[in-house]
Amino acid sequence: MKKQVLFIQGAGAGAYDEDEKLVESLRSALGDVYEVLYPQMPDESDPDYESWKGQIKKELAGLEGEVILIGHSLGGSFLLKYLAEEKVERTVVGIFLIATPYWGGDGWQYEGYEQITLPEGFASKLPRGAPIFLFHSRDDEIVPFAHLALYAEKLPQATVREFDGCGHQFNNDLSEVAEDIKGLSARIFPI
Repeated sequence: MKKQVLFIQGAGAGAYDEDEKLVESLRSALGDVYEVLYPQMPDESDPDYESWKGQIKKELAGLEGEVILIGHSLGGSFLLKYLAEEKVERTVVGIFLIATPYWGGDGWQYEGYEQITLPEGFASKLPRGAPIFLFHSRDDEIVPFAHLALYAEKLPQATVREFDGCGHQFNNDLSEVAEDIKGLSARIFPI
């Protein structure tokens, strides 16, 4: 059975197509041992946490065994909120957050943001034992680089990866993420 990776896209008009380049890069770097699942999320141009939550739940229910979770941009925010508030039936063996906005506090505060703010003490509610990796580029033109530090403060157990010159879309190259997945998998899924 292939190792399962579920990738949750970012939001905005055309985000699915843009993030598909990230997914293709990841598939190429990971090889045939992994199955990278990439569902299209509802209403990407006008995302709503409740509808994405339902889709994330559906996708997780369709998986068997252990799973590695990846969220890009708003997809990372929604994935993290889901993991902090919902019971996950699958064993999560890794959480990878790429260019993820932080909502509330010193992060973003837009009208209606309260619905996606993480609950107090959210770090303790995440799947037990699942390593967390945070990736962000200093020149991200969408999500301020300062949001990485906000997550790192709340998730001191996380491995933090800082980049230069990758932008919000990581130059459509997730080879660094793939290396961390392979390293993680070597410990969890011995070949």
